[in-house]
Amino acid sequence: MYKHLIGSASDKVKNTVEPGAIRRFALAIGDDNPLFTDTDAGEKSAFKRNIAPVTFPVTLNYGTIEGLNLPSKGLIHGEQTFHYEHPLYAGEKIWCSSKLSNCKERSGSGGNMVILTIERTGETEKGEVIFTMTQSVIMTQAARKGMTV
Repeated sequence: MYKHLIGSASDKVKNTVEPGAIRRFALAIGDDNPLFTDTDAGEKSAFKRNIAPVTFPVTLNYGTIEGLNLPSKGLIHGEQTFHYEHPLYAGEKIWCSSKLSNCKERSGSGGNMVILTIERTGETEKGEVIFTMTQSVIMTQAARKGMTV
């Protein structure tokens, strides 16, 4: 279904890791680590500032992969992994992008499904990688009904 888009990527999008967004995210996931929420604790830490929780990159804007039009509902969240070169720092500016790295079709009890692997990257302005996130998204046959690609 999307095999012709494998290797396609979005343009890079500038994001700022906002301290308030870090605090709200930490509270939403129930993590009260003071490195996420307390300015004094962040300043006294080895990082000299607050950092974001490991899964915070899910909140960032990665742009749009042209032609990868997914349904707004009916997707299943598969595996997700994160790899960091350093933590995300409060106030840090990062450039994020997405790339479709794989597309497989499988048959299951609910019919045919498409499994997409999307790599998301956050970099410095100079192009140095800060983190990579790999996500698997499963689109069931029910979610595919009525879609045109």
